[in-house]
Amino acid sequence: MNAINLISYSIPLLKTSTTGQEALDLMNDNYVQHLPIVNNEQLLGIISEDDILENDDQESIGSYQLSTKAKVRASDHIFDVLAQMARAKLTVIPVVDESNKFLGVISQQDLLKFFAESFSFNESGGIIVLEMSKTDYALSEICRIVEAENVAVISSFITSSPEDSKIHVHLKISDPEIYRVIAALDRYDYQVVASYTEQPDLDSFKDRYESFMHYLNF
Repeated sequence: MNAINLISYSIPLLKTSTTGQEALDLMNDNYVQHLPIVNNEQLLGIISEDDILENDDQESIGSYQLSTKAKVRASDHIFDVLAQMARAKLTVIPVVDESNKFLGVISQQDLLKFFAESFSFNESGGIIVLEMSKTDYALSEICRIVEAENVAVISSFITSSPEDSKIHVHLKISDPEIYRVIAALDRYDYQVVASYTEQPDLDSFKDRYESFMHYLNF
């Protein structure tokens, strides 16, 4: 999945002649804190609420000093898009082609929907979180243990901290009755640090996604 596949065309664009107040109104209407400034299909930058609040909101935004010019290429992988948004703390990120022609933006909501659909968060089942050292991680072995209990691993991902040698392996399994799977993992000395048996709703996932974005920024 590349950036071009998640472009939204509903987010408004700004011109250099747009006033700060007009930009704030558009941000409020679209529930974002950033908007791109585009002139003749060329991306000039991205403006934030903070940029406006530090200037005269009756002046045109073309006179402002912008705090970021972050962008992604249409061919960039969606994981790179996520990392870029996290580093720059953006609610939307512009997408350009190889000649720097503006194509559209990707919003946090676009990413939220993608991850919710792609990683089976809406599927019924259970979630198990394992903690282990990076050298002990072998997804094939973990799947073998889970599948021996007639349960499938339908999604997985890893989180880690740069200053820690430990990783967290998040498993979404097909059965909400997770206790026999936990017992099986325990028999093989895997450390289960968290488990969830209820299907997470979208608001809950949004909270976790925003926490993940915050985590990536550090």
